[in-house]
Amino acid sequence: MLTPHFRSQLAAAVLGLLGTAFLVNSLSVHPQDKDDKASATQSKESSSGSSSGASTTQGGAAGTGGMSSSAAAGKLSQSDERMFKQIAEANLAEISAGKLAQDKAQSDEVKSFAKKMVDDHTKALDDLKQLAQSKGVTLPTEPDKQHMAMEKKLQALSGDKFDKQYVQQAGERAHKQTHRLLQRASSRSEDADLKNYASKVLATVESHEQMAKDTSRNLKSTAEGKSGGGTGAGGASSEPPSSSGSSSPGTSGTSK
Repeated sequence: MLTPHFRSQLAAAVLGLLGTAFLVNSLSVHPQDKDDKASATQSKESSSGSSSGASTTQGGAAGTGGMSSSAAAGKLSQSDERMFKQIAEANLAEISAGKLAQDKAQSDEVKSFAKKMVDDHTKALDDLKQLAQSKGVTLPTEPDKQHMAMEKKLQALSGDKFDKQYVQQAGERAHKQTHRLLQRASSRSEDADLKNYASKVLATVESHEQMAKDTSRNLKSTAEGKSGGGTGAGGASSEPPSSSGSSSPGTSGTSK
């Protein structure tokens, strides 16, 4: 029969063995579970992070692409913006000079030419204003200094001199400059809308150049006709004294 002391020692030994077995089990099983859990968590975080990073990168790229395309669509080059303003100044000059000619011109043909310039260039300017507004360009409201100086000289003239100078300067010379400007815009502009506008107005300006040449030629013919008529009138005016002298003798003969 086991003594109480022996039973106590046996129970202690059994408990010790059980504790050792439990400890071994904990060391061999639980760390692995923890490692598995840690590995799974790390894998999940890594996957989530890479997915989020990819999404952010793609979003950033899309945002950048959107900004650059928007900027490219809305921002004009300095050269194109300058051409917008130069074309506007040319239109303004023709309108201003045309209105002056409608008031001061002596020839009806010159008045008619001036009206055509005002009408056509007003329409061209209105179209340009709409286009410029869509591009965010502020256009000038008066001609450049060169055209203003030309108009100031015209204001000092009158009669035939005014007609001749207006057709030569505002009709022929100014339209040559405008023609070159529109040709440059239609071929070199980076903006498709400005190119189309320049090509369309170019045909109108070419017709104006021809009208100016025809008007100038007609003015010259009219001036030459007046000059020739003046000589004839002088000859006719010298005839009355001769005829009056010949009639005097006749009259005296009759009275005798």
